[in-house]
Amino acid sequence: QAIRAINGGDHETSAEEFTNRVFNKIDVNGDGELSLDEFVEGARKDEEFMEVMMKSLDLTHIVAMINNR
Repeated sequence: QAIRAINGGDHETSAEEFTNRVFNKIDVNGDGELSLDEFVEGARKDEEFMEVMMKSLDLTHIVAMINNR
């Protein structure tokens, strides 16, 4: 939720729904656990997840929020 709030993400989808959708997409073998390989491969294939992750690594949003306080 915090990452999506910082990035101005779509709040119509709950954090739980977003997480479950991403997890189901990237848990390739369906065992309910993610290996590092599954995570990396799945993340590469999910554009929305990659966008959220890339924005969360961009600290300009956080710096701007800190400076505005």
